[in-house]
Amino acid sequence: MQMEEMRLDGNAAAGALRDVFARDVTDAAALCRGCGHRAMLGELLEYGHAMGIVLRCPGCDGVMIRLVYTPGWLRIDGSGMAVLEIPR
Repeated sequence: MQMEEMRLDGNAAAGALRDVFARDVTDAAALCRGCGHRAMLGELLEYGHAMGIVLRCPGCDGVMIRLVYTPGWLRIDGSGMAVLEIPR
């Protein structure tokens, strides 16, 4: 198959994205990009305030996930994670 024949838009991933976002992910494991520590999301250290939540690594205190509430949107920055493993 040619690359163009395999290319679809993001709607084709709707089922897989639903598996990620329509569940409790506190038992998912995250690998810290900073120190390599692996922890369940429920074990991350939360620093919350009115605008959102910061989840930090329990190993190095580095920021792993930022959740920010803006009018009409929830913005998620997971750039502090190297990998997120969600149990099936």
